[in-house]
Amino acid sequence: MDVTAIGEILIDLTQTGVNEAGVPQFSANPGGAPANVAVAAARLGARTAFLGKVGNDRFGAYLRQVLADNGVDSRGLRTGDLHTTMAVVTVDEDGERSFRFVRGADRDLAPESVDEDAVLRSKILHFGSVSLTAGLSRNATIFAARAAHRRGGLVSYDPNYRPALWGSQAEAAEWMTIPLPLVDILKASEEELPLLTGAAGLEEGTRILEERGVSLVMVTLGGDGCFCRWRGETWRQPGVPVRVADTNGAGDTFLGAVLSRLSRRGEKPLEGLTRAELSEILAFANQAAALTCSRSGAIPAMPALAEVEKYKNG
Repeated sequence: MDVTAIGEILIDLTQTGVNEAGVPQFSANPGGAPANVAVAAARLGARTAFLGKVGNDRFGAYLRQVLADNGVDSRGLRTGDLHTTMAVVTVDEDGERSFRFVRGADRDLAPESVDEDAVLRSKILHFGSVSLTAGLSRNATIFAARAAHRRGGLVSYDPNYRPALWGSQAEAAEWMTIPLPLVDILKASEEELPLLTGAAGLEEGTRILEERGVSLVMVTLGGDGCFCRWRGETWRQPGVPVRVADTNGAGDTFLGAVLSRLSRRGEKPLEGLTRAELSEILAFANQAAALTCSRSGAIPAMPALAEVEKYKNG
């Protein structure tokens, strides 16, 4: 397996507009950051798997089918008694999102339910910080990351900060930094960097993460692309202009694209990686993210490899 993701898979109740009376209208889209990354990487050519938990309900069955339809191995997706988790996503006039969560089965993934063989067989294990917020999933996620790290596989982390899921910003910062010693690849937003490092500047914040052992640090900058630190060097990779419909899933598409390209490099994806090669990978990821932004929803908006190649070639 190229990429295995662990964490939340859920229903994004995403605002699509308002009716004639001004009442917001919503679509029930498949989502959840780690699941998004698994799907994005699969659509872009990687062999991926997902580990998580849904409810024994129609939404849970739907999400399992979505993974299957997108070529993601879902044998590690468990079903439990709690309802499938939902996120209510509202979108402003600039396409920016705000979240409210109705948590359920995603918090209930126990360490003993994790398919450890899937973790150990994968080149890259990916997780996010939502599954670190509370419940059994916190232990399951750290268990999987430690197992991958011990084996010598790469560990990818997205500290996607959702304030509504934490008791305080201080609690979030504490738990979001705990896994860092296990992490090789990290993707954060510019707003999340100070939570992890205490430093607001891109140079200083990414330097601190590199000193803590993170090999590849990427900070997404919206339409301005991304900032990268690799082997002591830093640079900005320009973004791709696009008319934004919805930014939901853009960061996950970016990271899924990066992981899909890295996984092509054999069993040790970071070994021998040059700045020039990494710049090409980041440009590809920015193109994939731009396509996602041009459409609505998270998983439904993610491009296939052929679309990105066509877009890239004009």
